Amino acid sequence: MTSGLKGIAVVIMGVSGAGKSTIGEMLAKFMNGSFLDADDYHPLSNKEKMHKGIPLTDEDRIPWLETLQDTLRESLISGKFVILGCSALQKRYRNILRSADPNYDVGSYASVVKFVLLDAPAEVLAARLEKRAAEGNHFMPAKLLQSQLDLLQIDELEGIFKVDATLSPQTIISIIYTWIFPPQENKNL
Repeated sequence: MTSGLKGIAVVIMGVSGAGKSTIGEMLAKFMNGSFLDADDYHPLSNKEKMHKGIPLTDEDRIPWLETLQDTLRESLISGKFVILGCSALQKRYRNILRSADPNYDVGSYASVVKFVLLDAPAEVLAARLEKRAAEGNHFMPAKLLQSQLDLLQIDELEGIFKVDATLSPQTIISIIYTWIFPPQENKNL
């Protein structure tokens, strides 16, 4: 079954403070695509919970992820290159996002929706969150970081590409670009 998909979706994932928005925006601009920040799709009730330091439950997350899935599917079917900045902490959450590809066979991990994990030590992440909170730039307090780290679940079979989030943003963009478009594919451009 083919659906005529021409688009590509890359989910820049990780816990709060990893750099999802910064890297996602830069990568989208570099690749002439669009950037979607999953935080923008949270209902107000989710944002209020996080602001109060209350971790989200699956009942909070699943409808939000399904909205993101629908948005990704529209972009893929339209042939767009889209970058989504989303925590996507657990395999079942990523499977919802992978299912934006109408051809996705659940459990196969073969999808046009690809995942990049921005990985950094907890102390680096905490420092970034504290800086953003002091600047008034984010609604999620640093005290929720540990709950996100506890939820983070990576299965090597998923083929998630891990990038060191302590590298410079330009280096991270270059590494991700080379992963999406390996050099043997670039030479024909």
